[in-house]
Amino acid sequence: MTNRRVYFLILSFVLLVIGVAAQEPLPHQQNQTPVNVAGHWVIEAKNWNGDFDTKTVDLQQNGNEITGHFKGPNQSGGLDGSVNGHHIVFRTKTRHPLTFRGQVQGDTMEGNFHVMGKEGQFHAERTAAK
Repeated sequence: MTNRRVYFLILSFVLLVIGVAAQEPLPHQQNQTPVNVAGHWVIEAKNWNGDFDTKTVDLQQNGNEITGHFKGPNQSGGLDGSVNGHHIVFRTKTRHPLTFRGQVQGDTMEGNFHVMGKEGQFHAERTAAK
């Protein structure tokens, strides 16, 4: 066997191994059992300019997928997103979409949100719907 052929076989094997490994999710990327986030949530938001306001979301959950409705002081609309373990991400379907990312612990959730290139912080509590 020539050196060139050996090199080609080794290279092919390495690329095959890399290709198979790339298809396997890393342990931190694997889906974890989602926490229950269904219900009515009241969000206290600290906006990028330091102002505070209140928003609400009503969430429905089907496995890792979430859908629902968002209501803020200036706009409202649908939303969709996902839950992976305690991590939640959802995006509003509004004139100026907001993207919320955070962690859920029981009946509380907190994290950051983005809208129109700006970032704010939020803390939410699950309550009985009004």
